[in-house]
Amino acid sequence: MSAALNRSLVRTVIAAALGGSLLGFDTAVISGATRSLSASFALSPAQLGITVSAALWGTVVGAICAGPMGRRWGGRVSLLWLAICYLISAVGCAVSSTWPELLAFRFVGGLGMGGSSVIAPVYIAEVAPAGWRGRLVGTFQINIVVGVLLAYLSNYLIGLLSLQDHEWRLQVGVAALPAALFAVMLLGVEPSARWLAVQGRLAESLRVLRNLGSADPEGELREILASMTHDSRARHEGLLQWRYRRPIALAVSLALFNQLLGINAVLYYLNDIFAMAGFDRTSQNLQAVVVGAVMLTATLVALTLIDRFGRRTLLLGGSVGMALCLAGISAAFQWQRFAAGLLGLVVVYVAFFCVSQGTVIWVYLSEIFPAQIRSQGQSLGCSTHWVVNALLSAAFPVLAASSHSGPFVMFLVVAVVQFVVVWRFFPETKGVSLEALQRQMDMAPR
Repeated sequence: MSAALNRSLVRTVIAAALGGSLLGFDTAVISGATRSLSASFALSPAQLGITVSAALWGTVVGAICAGPMGRRWGGRVSLLWLAICYLISAVGCAVSSTWPELLAFRFVGGLGMGGSSVIAPVYIAEVAPAGWRGRLVGTFQINIVVGVLLAYLSNYLIGLLSLQDHEWRLQVGVAALPAALFAVMLLGVEPSARWLAVQGRLAESLRVLRNLGSADPEGELREILASMTHDSRARHEGLLQWRYRRPIALAVSLALFNQLLGINAVLYYLNDIFAMAGFDRTSQNLQAVVVGAVMLTATLVALTLIDRFGRRTLLLGGSVGMALCLAGISAAFQWQRFAAGLLGLVVVYVAFFCVSQGTVIWVYLSEIFPAQIRSQGQSLGCSTHWVVNALLSAAFPVLAASSHSGPFVMFLVVAVVQFVVVWRFFPETKGVSLEALQRQMDMAPR
């Protein structure tokens, strides 16, 4: 029987998931600051692009470094260091007096974003009971979307203050408040029992299992130890081994699909997409708030479905829904017929993404790797995710300039390919213990 949720477990999950809010906030907040940033530092369009992408390249480095970091210090301590990165970035960006200083502090914030995208879902997956794992890990995605929405809302409210060229300082600096809260909350939560067991701290591991409300703490510890014994070579072999080819292939392909479906390119260039369609310029911040609200609603819906219908089912359904929307968007640009339907297609496309890939990726990556290399595996998937994000976001304006419908046709093809690959190769993981999944991943594909 799956363990019930107790106060200690809920507090631990909330604290870890707050890293997702900071990730979402730091990703989205720059969208409202570009105009005042350009005025303050006299940035050219190319320099502005470098400014926006500086944090994304920081996420790549943060995601790569997060695997070894998680193995050495565990989830709780690693997240505490990442909270410090968020705090330094927010304060540093707000007081930057030169453009290079701003780039450096945005890069530091990216380290926190990339690291937390790896560490937090793994940490939540390791403390969560199997029957609750999908929903609890999914709270990380909810917090990302909440962070995005709060960033858009914060930008809108700060914009009402008419601070002119210094508006951006308050917009980026306000993130220091949730960063400080994140650090404080982490001081009072439990470490991962699985990480403690890997370190040989068995008494502490058993205590944590009891504190987090495990239905059978002794039995769960025995299962953890059996899993460690079965895969003890992982400590020395590392991730890139033939025996891990299946989870590696699943992680990399899922991360590639996540970005090649175009979600971040669409969100980053939402106003440009409507400008290409000939729409009049409206309030960018208010429009972003609407999109953020839709994203949050869809993500909440996903959490009610992920442990009921499973990860694989959501991926398949999302592929179909996104493909239909992308076909409509492509046709609208190809035939130059937009009207009000384009907004609806974009909103539904974003909603299908959040219900499927947006929520599933963090859960699936945290489940499919054995305990000793889980952080490394999550790091691989997230690094792939962030590299493709940075490259595609930089390439989108060039692609759209040559053909307005071209990028959406490419995203449509990716959605179709994802459906086929998930249908053929992706196993279902709902309700299966992490140790049982480890045994399943050692089996040859059917």
